[in-house]
Amino acid sequence: MAKNITIKPKTGKSLLATFEELSPFYAFRREMDRLFDSFFRGFDIEPFRGSEEFFNPSVDVIDDEKEIKVTVELPGLDEKDIDLSLTADSLTIKGEKKKEKEEKGKNYHRTERMYGAFSRTIPLPVEIETDKAEASFKKGVLTITLPKSAKALKETKKIPIKAQ
Repeated sequence: MAKNITIKPKTGKSLLATFEELSPFYAFRREMDRLFDSFFRGFDIEPFRGSEEFFNPSVDVIDDEKEIKVTVELPGLDEKDIDLSLTADSLTIKGEKKKEKEEKGKNYHRTERMYGAFSRTIPLPVEIETDKAEASFKKGVLTITLPKSAKALKETKKIPIKAQ
């Protein structure tokens, strides 16, 4: 566990630093990380981390008077790679992105495989008619339409704003 050390420069303002940041070994490690990052920049591969393992799709949620519309960007996936589940209070979107690349040349054979699973759960603020929920997938974009229940539509109340 790092201990906090307060450093007061001549300006009188205090700066907060951790013991690790003041250690020469920490500075050495930071410099080594920077060197390795700059060495592998520009190559087609990153040997120590897979870029696909952190796949987190962009999600837009639009709540209008009659329905909630969820749009998810899933480039490179097919509808068979996606799993949707709807409960009374949430929508869960799961999937797995798989990519395989193979190159053969006269003196080499290279194969790369990358996988990345994701799961996004979106809380639903109102009751949904689950039997009328629909989903469509077109050109890498998943669109989910969740109609609000009659009870949820009736409970919606407009609040007037008074100018002062």
